[in-house]
Amino acid sequence: MNDIDIGINAEDREKVAEGLKRLLADSYTLYLQTHNFHWNVSGPQFRELHLMFEEHYTELAVAVDDIAERIRTLGIAAPGTYKEFARLSSIEEVEGTPSSEQMVDILTKGHEQVVKTSREVLKLAQSADDESTVALVSDRMRIHEKTSWMLRATRS
Repeated sequence: MNDIDIGINAEDREKVAEGLKRLLADSYTLYLQTHNFHWNVSGPQFRELHLMFEEHYTELAVAVDDIAERIRTLGIAAPGTYKEFARLSSIEEVEGTPSSEQMVDILTKGHEQVVKTSREVLKLAQSADDESTVALVSDRMRIHEKTSWMLRATRS
């Protein structure tokens, strides 16, 4: 591949990409949890949660692709294995099948964690003057903040 000359030096691209790898791992882990809960939710709110979880994992599937492609745009290999995601993710795996109420709580915390990870990456991107990553991460934060609010609203 030719040298990358997009106005961001190699060291900054590496730092931003490392942050994006953590965001990708958190997003992919949350995608898997959400899909799992979509399949396994039960109870009085089944239909509402089943459909909501489907909306969420569909949106996350697009997000992980966008994040991985941004990492590649910066000239860095994107992680793509469960082992790498488990090492990089701040979101814990869930054992068994939680109740629908627990699913909502787990996913709320997962979306909030993605927001926190995004804030860390945002600082790296801002210091590197990387507006493309800033825009991507800002959009991700907005979506996860709104999603966590919507999930919390189902529990009131």
